Amino acid sequence: MSAGELLAATVPMVGTLGLEFLETTAERAVVRLPDQAAYHNHIGGPHAGAMFTLAESASGAIVIAAFGDQLNRAVPLAVRAEIDYKKLAMGGVTATATLGRPAADVVAELDAGERPEFPVLISIRRADDAVTGEMTVVWTLRPNS
Repeated sequence: MSAGELLAATVPMVGTLGLEFLETTAERAVVRLPDQAAYHNHIGGPHAGAMFTLAESASGAIVIAAFGDQLNRAVPLAVRAEIDYKKLAMGGVTATATLGRPAADVVAELDAGERPEFPVLISIRRADDAVTGEMTVVWTLRPNS
């Protein structure tokens, strides 16, 4: 099961929005929010809450892809998030997430008995490739013991 399939199976909101996981690797996650009238805002584009969920879901996908082999000893949790809406979004939008720190450094902190925190950087783009938003989600790997 891919990271995207895992999220879709375990996080009901992912299914509710009909998010499409286009790529989920330890290096990059790309997730698309199709244009859906039910999730439009007052000007006919995707609602800010739907775009937040899209970007947060992309961050979760890369976290699962990068740290899935650590799930037997740690739980990934979002700590905080900040989003900037840059341009008007219309139609379907795509979020691309990348890790803000090398995964090996995060695992080394976990190995040292620490609770590592690391940022995931996400850009949200419309079909013409214009950046409509940027988000940073800080995640942690909370040790199970």
